[in-house]
Amino acid sequence: MRKLLPLLLLFAFGVPQAATLDKRPRKKRAKAQTAETAPAAAPAPAADAGATAPRPETAADAPRYNDRLAVDLSPVQIDSLLAVWRERQTLGAYEEFFSTYVGFDPAAAAAGDRTPDSVYVRRLRDLVSPVQLPYNYIVKGYIDRYTNVRSGTISRILGMSQYYFPLIEEELIKAGLPVELRALPIIESALSPTAVSPMGAAGLWQFMPATGKVYGLEVNSLVDERCDPVLSTRAACRYLKDLYTLYKDWTLAIAAYNCGPGNVNKALARAGDGSRTFWDIYDFLPRETRGYVPAFIGASYAYAYHKLHGIEFTEPPLPLATDTIRVDRLLHLGQVSSTIDIPMETLRQLNPQYKLDIVPATTKTYSLVLPQRYVCRYIQQQDSIFAKDSAYLKEYMNPANLEKKRQQRSGTIYTVKKGDTLGAIARKYRVTTAQLMRWNGIKNANKLRLGQKIRIEGR
Repeated sequence: MRKLLPLLLLFAFGVPQAATLDKRPRKKRAKAQTAETAPAAAPAPAADAGATAPRPETAADAPRYNDRLAVDLSPVQIDSLLAVWRERQTLGAYEEFFSTYVGFDPAAAAAGDRTPDSVYVRRLRDLVSPVQLPYNYIVKGYIDRYTNVRSGTISRILGMSQYYFPLIEEELIKAGLPVELRALPIIESALSPTAVSPMGAAGLWQFMPATGKVYGLEVNSLVDERCDPVLSTRAACRYLKDLYTLYKDWTLAIAAYNCGPGNVNKALARAGDGSRTFWDIYDFLPRETRGYVPAFIGASYAYAYHKLHGIEFTEPPLPLATDTIRVDRLLHLGQVSSTIDIPMETLRQLNPQYKLDIVPATTKTYSLVLPQRYVCRYIQQQDSIFAKDSAYLKEYMNPANLEKKRQQRSGTIYTVKKGDTLGAIARKYRVTTAQLMRWNGIKNANKLRLGQKIRIEGR
């Protein structure tokens, strides 16, 4: 690790930093770089007859890093440095994707709603994907919905995507699936791992309990792996791969993910011979599913072209540099929070699968995700963390206490304070904005009053 430190220093504080912070359009950057290098390209003046030729620069002349720095840093300090490096790398890659791959045209952004249909057709075609992204008036409706600046939805999703999309994309690539399927959790859960539908589906990918168990997810009183971002994504990859094997068409596989293969099969039968795509069977699908594939296309468009519609992403509420520890003993998140000073809410956001803040590692190991800068502290103070088990876990050992705790969490009343938003309140209590609106009869999520009481029925 210490041998890697000079390289980390270079990436964290050297050239890449300048590249990341320079957010000028590519053409302007290229012109600036050409101007800077122009003097070097000009012919050198003739040397005087008696002048000494300049000594060519050697490796010995190159700037050196302080070798003592790597020796003097503690593992905790190295972890902090690694966290800074990873965060900058993530943000840099995020900016580079949109500025280089997607591109940005200020004139197109100013056009707004006056953009002709032909431009939407071209933009979707430019996203070259194994998943068909056609354009029609139905798709246009969902593009308008997702690019509506006033709603703020896509802005929040873009902020969350900086944390969730890298891990989702990694699992999709491992499974050999199109990376574009990352847009599915946008329409399923708005990238909220604690979202729960009225029908009982949960997590980023909105698995029903039975389907989740079929694909290996643990669901019980203490753990709901449907809310685990990594494990649920792996399960979703297996499910999507099975659906594609059935239909050999991604639009049908995506539709089946929403309404089940049984409903897709019935729609295919009713549509008759020759029906092979979602649009062939559109009129025979359940009403909700008719909007599902268009919503997927609209979300894909909004993610790629948000800048063209004047949308900026919010800051991600989660640390972008994290690491995973394997836990082999019963553990309460409060033991970790109180020992190494991590906010309890951060631990909950990074580990949403633990319903009562307990890692039930009695017969098998479980993962615990920590911010990168806290990993070495956890390892160094592990004995102190586990020594607090009697203080934090005593009340949970009795089943009656577990039930009592669940009831306590199901009747929370929150009082709105200055600066609160319904989305922030929902994230704090690990529910969805739609649930808060339904429980409290709220019609407009953007209109909250100071002192207003918000009822939270459950976490």
